[in-house]
Amino acid sequence: MKEINQLELPEDLKYTKSHEWVKKNEGDTVKIGLSDYAQDQLGEIVFVEVPEVGGTFSKGDEFANVESVKAVSEIYLPVSGEIIAVNEELEDAPELVNESCYDKGWIAEVKLSDPSELDSLLDKGAYLVTLKG
Repeated sequence: MKEINQLELPEDLKYTKSHEWVKKNEGDTVKIGLSDYAQDQLGEIVFVEVPEVGGTFSKGDEFANVESVKAVSEIYLPVSGEIIAVNEELEDAPELVNESCYDKGWIAEVKLSDPSELDSLLDKGAYLVTLKG
């Protein structure tokens, strides 16, 4: 397990208290994945169940599952919107979430239905405060 000061937490991302990250793309789309903290706590990830492209979800809905050698964990959508792409590489290589959670290990891309929801997400500093308890 990593110490908090060893976690990789990019400044340009937003985070949730349930340890998802959100990266704003061009227009009204975002990429979503699990934070370095989440993947570290889960341990070796052996399976990722991604949502169906075209599915619509509300903020806070469960939209994916990650199975590690320790547990199965639900992944919650940090923003409302439509799934416009999923990381199909995770089907054959779920370990990408462990190896590259912010780059190759993203889970889904979402077209936002309410871009103002991004304002309620945590920046790196606020996320660190939640991690420290």
